[in-house]
Amino acid sequence: MPDEQMANSGGQPPAASTPPSPTARPLDTIDRSILRMLQTDGRASIRSVAERVHVSRANAYARINRLIDDGVIRGFSALIDQERAGQGASAYITLKIVQNSWRTVRKQLTALPGATHIALVSGDFDVLLLVHTKDNRELRELVLTRIQSIPEVLSTRTLLVFEETDLGPEEG
Repeated sequence: MPDEQMANSGGQPPAASTPPSPTARPLDTIDRSILRMLQTDGRASIRSVAERVHVSRANAYARINRLIDDGVIRGFSALIDQERAGQGASAYITLKIVQNSWRTVRKQLTALPGATHIALVSGDFDVLLLVHTKDNRELRELVLTRIQSIPEVLSTRTLLVFEETDLGPEEG
């Protein structure tokens, strides 16, 4: 990873030499500051990270690599304005699924076009899915044809998103 642009490696962190540890090391205030900075600007240079958190470039580089190796940083990505990207319809879809079918359903939902977030949750439904589609017609097709045809999906409920705001890292 070059010193100046850590995220210009195809959007993915360098391959970790060892698998992430099962128990995360505690993060100190410098680690947390680095994480907040990278959440705001994943393309920040090592030099700018080091200057902002008041450590040497070598220390900043080592800390970022440790956060990657430990699995705290899972990757680098771009924040997309879905509407400007031609995805004018967004919806949260709740699903009730057959008991113990989460892994099977997750695999099928992950392959859906426009699926951006999938969560196994507790409460009145089992899965919460966020999708972005070109328009309501495409959304209807996704729900009625693709999702409801998954055998383990018992029922769905679609919640249209009228407006959304991505929240940045917490201050402090």
